[in-house]
Amino acid sequence: MEKDLLISKIVDATKPPRIERKDWRIACIGSGFIMRDCHLRAYQDIGLQPIAIASRQRKNSQSVADQYQIPNVYDTWMEMLQNDAIEIVDIAIPPDKQLEVVEEACRHPNIKGILCQKPVAMNLQEARRIAELAEQTGKKIAVNSNMRYDQSMRALKYLLDQRLLGDPVLATIEMRAIPHWQEFLKQYDRLELYGMGIHHIDIFRFLFGDPEDITAICRTDPRTQFPHRDGITQYTYKYADDLMCTSLDDVWAGPNEPCEKDIYIKWRVEGTEGMAKGTIGWPMYPAREPSTLVFTCKQYPNQWIEPKWDQVWFPDAFQGTMSSLLAAIEQNQEPEISIADNVNTIGCVEACYQSIESKKTVRLDQVLRQD
Repeated sequence: MEKDLLISKIVDATKPPRIERKDWRIACIGSGFIMRDCHLRAYQDIGLQPIAIASRQRKNSQSVADQYQIPNVYDTWMEMLQNDAIEIVDIAIPPDKQLEVVEEACRHPNIKGILCQKPVAMNLQEARRIAELAEQTGKKIAVNSNMRYDQSMRALKYLLDQRLLGDPVLATIEMRAIPHWQEFLKQYDRLELYGMGIHHIDIFRFLFGDPEDITAICRTDPRTQFPHRDGITQYTYKYADDLMCTSLDDVWAGPNEPCEKDIYIKWRVEGTEGMAKGTIGWPMYPAREPSTLVFTCKQYPNQWIEPKWDQVWFPDAFQGTMSSLLAAIEQNQEPEISIADNVNTIGCVEACYQSIESKKTVRLDQVLRQD
């Protein structure tokens, strides 16, 4: 394959799935940052127009509806789901509240698909219950695993699938970033792995599949004043073929002002035939900084190849999560980010916590077998 054609194919792989319809009747639950600034902005950019919204406070729902010309505002999501015109439910509320919404949405025959927020639940039992509802009702239920639609991750997946890097040997993610912890996270004693690390925990699965073993350690974060167990975390996957994947999630990233900042997310994958590395642009949000990827491989020797794109993770990746669900409904296929697949992501999070608590390596299959 010629180099220019290869670059074109890599860039094409970063684009959201193609959908036939743009008139899907979407109902939104939630009116916070993720819904207002990510979901709805992304939908607007690809021509999707939700028809209804509800959240805890009607005034917030009305403000979002005014911004995005959403015609119907409801006092509660229960009231909204009585609208028989709704086909898709888009959820952006705390994870421990999602099961109740999914259970109700699954009672309505007009609803064809549900996009849950990530994490889909705070334990395996509730994640499995949502997966059971999808199987029992035939509804397409997906999870907003939005890092899977970061452009550098889509491009990397293409390289791996084409085996341009050969057999993966080592994959690393290094995050030095200071997240804004959402208010609802303060009610849980589990923080980073469910609130931030789940992106990396899931992306390793997307790229390489399920690991055999997981080892994790953590400490608290000095900047985070509310009680928590896991602030700064590090976790490693070990695969049957000896592949290692490890992520360092540093949410401290130094004392900040008056010191200089050094904020970034870097990743790297080394294989038997090549190597790829890049950055994630999210820490610079709201500035639009695209994620990056460069790679070198034996097939194209003695050079670095650097495909480029204008899209960014926040908010453009959210085009991919919704489009993936809608395309699955149109084609009657399982969504790429299906709840059935996401159960194992929750299993990996739980394995991390079990490793931290036991100070031992944990086998993923044993965690998934637990009731």
